[in-house]
Amino acid sequence: MAADPARFVLTLACGDRRGIVAAVANSIASQDCNIVESAQYGDPETERFFMRVSFSAPASVTADSFRRGFAPVALGFDFDWTLYDLAVKPRVLVLVSKFGHCLNDLLYRREIGHLPMELVAVGSNHDTMRRRVEGEGVPYVHWPVDKARKAEQEAEIMAFVDKERIDLVVLARYMQVLSGDMAAALSGRAINIHHSFLPSFVGAKPYHQAHERGVKLIGATAHYVTPVLDGGPIIEQDVGRVDHAMSPDEFVAIGRDIEATVLARAVKFHLEHRVLINGERTVVFR
Repeated sequence: MAADPARFVLTLACGDRRGIVAAVANSIASQDCNIVESAQYGDPETERFFMRVSFSAPASVTADSFRRGFAPVALGFDFDWTLYDLAVKPRVLVLVSKFGHCLNDLLYRREIGHLPMELVAVGSNHDTMRRRVEGEGVPYVHWPVDKARKAEQEAEIMAFVDKERIDLVVLARYMQVLSGDMAAALSGRAINIHHSFLPSFVGAKPYHQAHERGVKLIGATAHYVTPVLDGGPIIEQDVGRVDHAMSPDEFVAIGRDIEATVLARAVKFHLEHRVLINGERTVVFR
């Protein structure tokens, strides 16, 4: 029985101009590869072009050989590009505090194969979720923190990220504000779930803020982490309807369901290399 063909994803961004799609397709075809999925977007405001192509390849084509064959096209169009081998699953670290709803959802989706990732560990500033995580056979790392040792604790986390070659850090209701240095070091590879429909109600207790303002819709936002608190490029959002008769606790209960769903979608988009950063925004090829 013949082996399944290798699968790759190519993402790229460049200044918009004619001929990009044709050049990319021709280069892929010239290496005996077959395009399975393709999406592109030209931003009229920034005049930047974004593209994601998934393709299959024969056994004679490796990631390195494809890169060599594609390099002249990339150079000619000045691509900012990356090739991903889908046989290599991104290595993920999940950070959590005491609330487990987002973590539980990620663990379940991982178990059923919905999230193409290698979950290296779950880390926390509390021991609350240890039994749940270790019950799934996943290593649990306790990184306690207080004001006096915050810098030391962040250094320990970053040392783990470097040692374990972590590709993505997921803040699954990790209730610590990252320092500017740590946020910058994780640029483009850390996703946070904020329990508000950003840009409204940033910071602490957004559901209580929303209740005080009498909103009729609440939501959650998954975004990349930047040194600007709750200000990183948005990946995914969703909302739920509320009304005047509901208490703040009911707002929170509805919001937690939304948070888990939104975070899972954003993580999946990232793992499948569907998210390209466009300045302070993102292009998401669903």
